[in-house]
Amino acid sequence: MAMRMTGMMSGLDTESIIQELVAAKQKKVDVKKKEQTRLDWKQEVWKELNSKLKKLQTKFLSNMRFKDSYSKKTTKVSNSNAVSVITGENAVNGVQTLEVKKVAKTAYLTGGVIGGGTGGFSALSTLKGVTGGFTGSKTITVTKDGTALDIDVTEDTTISDLLTKLKDDAGLNATFDAKNQRFFVSSPNSGEKNSFDFTGDSGVLLALGLKTDPADPTGETVTDNKYATKTKGQDAVILLNGAEFTSDNNTFEVNGLTITALDKTTAPVTITTQQDTDGIYDMIKNFLKEYNEVVNEMDKLYNADRAKGYEPLTEEEKDAMSEKEVEKWEQKIKDSVLRRDDNLSAVNSALQSVMASGIDVNGKTMYLYDFGIETLEYFAAADNERHAYHIAGDPDDEATMNKEDTLKGMIANDPDTVINFFSKLGMNLYDKMSEMSKSVDGYRSFGNFYDDKKMKSDYDDYTSKIAEMERKVTEYEDKWYRKFSKMETALAKMQSNMNAVSGLLGG
Repeated sequence: MAMRMTGMMSGLDTESIIQELVAAKQKKVDVKKKEQTRLDWKQEVWKELNSKLKKLQTKFLSNMRFKDSYSKKTTKVSNSNAVSVITGENAVNGVQTLEVKKVAKTAYLTGGVIGGGTGGFSALSTLKGVTGGFTGSKTITVTKDGTALDIDVTEDTTISDLLTKLKDDAGLNATFDAKNQRFFVSSPNSGEKNSFDFTGDSGVLLALGLKTDPADPTGETVTDNKYATKTKGQDAVILLNGAEFTSDNNTFEVNGLTITALDKTTAPVTITTQQDTDGIYDMIKNFLKEYNEVVNEMDKLYNADRAKGYEPLTEEEKDAMSEKEVEKWEQKIKDSVLRRDDNLSAVNSALQSVMASGIDVNGKTMYLYDFGIETLEYFAAADNERHAYHIAGDPDDEATMNKEDTLKGMIANDPDTVINFFSKLGMNLYDKMSEMSKSVDGYRSFGNFYDDKKMKSDYDDYTSKIAEMERKVTEYEDKWYRKFSKMETALAKMQSNMNAVSGLLGG
């Protein structure tokens, strides 16, 4: 870089002169920077629109093109407090009757108060202390589903040790409530086969509160709190159309239905399985909502007002404006970057063309309007919403809510025709979008609807060109500084010589 001397000898404002000389070249650099910024904004707008197009294809059309996505059924029950039903794809339409005779129960034992009610025992207390003199070893037998398991204990076995053996060896849930001085034991699963019994040394079982009252071996009626109270495991039993089914966990899978018994019934429950017409309607409605949002966005971008006289701002220009003014200025440009964009027009037109095309359904060509789905008349539609579709009778659509709901009627009376039409429409749209977003070497990445590779390449070219132009501007600026520096040096030398001559002449 040249040494930059001010015009001390010449009296010239060399800084201003040089900046004026450089300004023309710097303006060309600024023009390139603005072009690059505009391209960057164009990429941002396309990225956002591209995401919406992908969502339409992958979230909606990807499912909509398959008939199975529409084949949803629903089941209604007359008593939801007694039974709940999940409908599978293979469920048969029709009305059935169901009775819940028993609900499944989990085997449970609430122990009597341990140690004869002397109290003060904790998880670390030994069986010797609990039994008041127990020595040696004893065996407690747990019987489950006809299988006996022996648990050996000694006088040094603690309550905590016993709980661990009940859990790990016998597979039971077991806790000790120190506050109430009782064991609580249960099976991890419901059902009759998961019932359990304790047998063994009568004295040890009684001291631990695990013995049932001899007067009531079932343990269901207890009058003395030193004895355990028991609830036996029980299977659920239902009658479906008169046929009996049992389950150990209240859940039954029968002919495509998953039935869960919740409570015993006193009267038959009606189960009605039918086509989920609301589900089909909602699927179509949600697709159209997403499609309309995308096509309206494309129309808005394509028909945007011109941003004549608006260019991206330099840093100096931004400094002269408020943040709000800068934001408003830049948004005006961003809104217009895809105005009359050929690529945008191609994508938009392709989608509209598929939506307007006829589809063969059982030898008959049908259109969206056959299902009560149409765009509004030109002057009835808002700006940039003239290609959006509306469902006649849609209660959420003010423009068509008072019309007859053709779509719902057709779903109820002829669901196969509706499913055939919209699955084919979904397939056509999906295939067209796949074709438009296929990879183009050097121009487009797979899955994108715009030339992202080309835009990035152009952006990088701008970066290189701007760097080269700025280098040349700096060289040009340095050249003028060198020239003015030489002039100042020459004038200084001349002034020095004149002073010397004047001194010799006695001036």
